[in-house]
Amino acid sequence: MVYLWAALGLVILVFAGDALVRGAVNLALRLGIPALIVSLTIVAFGTSAPELLISVQAVLDNVPGIALGNVVGSNTANVLLVLGVPAILTGLAMEGRESRKSFVTMIGATLLFIALAFLGPLTWWHGLIMLAALALVLGDQLREGLATRKFKKANPEEEVEGADLSMPWWKIVGFLVLGLVGLPIGAQILINSATEIAQRFGLSDAVIGLTLVAIGTSLPELATTVAAAFRKQADVALGNVIGSNLFNLLAIIGIASLVGPIPVESEFLALDLWVMLAASVLLAPFVFRNWHMGRVWGLVFCLGYAAYLARLVML
Repeated sequence: MVYLWAALGLVILVFAGDALVRGAVNLALRLGIPALIVSLTIVAFGTSAPELLISVQAVLDNVPGIALGNVVGSNTANVLLVLGVPAILTGLAMEGRESRKSFVTMIGATLLFIALAFLGPLTWWHGLIMLAALALVLGDQLREGLATRKFKKANPEEEVEGADLSMPWWKIVGFLVLGLVGLPIGAQILINSATEIAQRFGLSDAVIGLTLVAIGTSLPELATTVAAAFRKQADVALGNVIGSNLFNLLAIIGIASLVGPIPVESEFLALDLWVMLAASVLLAPFVFRNWHMGRVWGLVFCLGYAAYLARLVML
C-alpha cells in the first residue's frame, strides 16, 4: 500500500506543477511583469512550501538535523536534479534569459548561509539576519517588477512568451490555487511513503534527511520545471530553481531557527555545504554565457547528483 501512496503523491505533483506554471505565466502577462519575476516569487515560494513545513516540524520534534539536511540537500537537488532531468528530456535554452541578477543574489545568500553555519548552532539571531536578507531581496524584486510593469504599459507590443491572451482571471487564479495547494499535499504524501520505505531498509535519519526527504521536497520544483521545459518556458524553470534556493536558505532556516536552535554537524561543514555551493556555481556559464543546457549537460548534472547520493549512503 505504501508504494501506491507514493505513486499517488507523484501524480498529484505532476498535475499541480503544470497548473502552477500555467497560472504563473499568464499572471505575469496580465500584470505586465516578466515570467521570471513571478517564478522567483509565487512559483518559488509555492514549490518550497514542503521544505518549510517539514523543517519547522523537524525542529518541533527535536530532530533539527533533518531540517538542515532537508534545506542543504534540497538546494543541491534543485540544481543538479531539477534542472538536469528536464535538460535530458527537452533541453533548456538559456539564451536571452533575465536571470543574472537573481543568480548573483542566490550565490550571495548561499555564502551568507555558509558563514552563519560556521557561527552555529543556528539560533534566533541567525534567523533574523536571514529573514532580513530575504526582505531586502523581495523588496528589490517588487521594485523591479513594478518598474517593468510600467515599461510594459508603455510598450504593449511586448508579451510574455507562450501565454494565453484569452485566459480569464478566474482560470488563472484557479491554476495558481491548484498548484499552490496540490504541490505541498503531493509532496507530503510522497515524503511520508518514501520515509517509511527507507526505514524498512534500515537507513538512518541523517541519511533520510539529506537524501529521501531532500529529494521528496524537491519534487514540486522538479514537476514545475519539467512542465515549464515542455512549455518552452526556460525562464520559469531557471527562476523557479533560483527562487526556491533563495527561499530555502533565507526563509525556511530563518523561520525554523526562530522555533528552536539548529546545531550544525561537522559533516555539513566539511562536505554538504560546499557541495551545495559548487552545484550553484555550476550554473554560472549557463546564466552569463547563455550556454544551452542540452541532454549531455543534463546527464552530467544527474550523474553528479547520483555520485553525491552514493557518497552520503556510504558514509
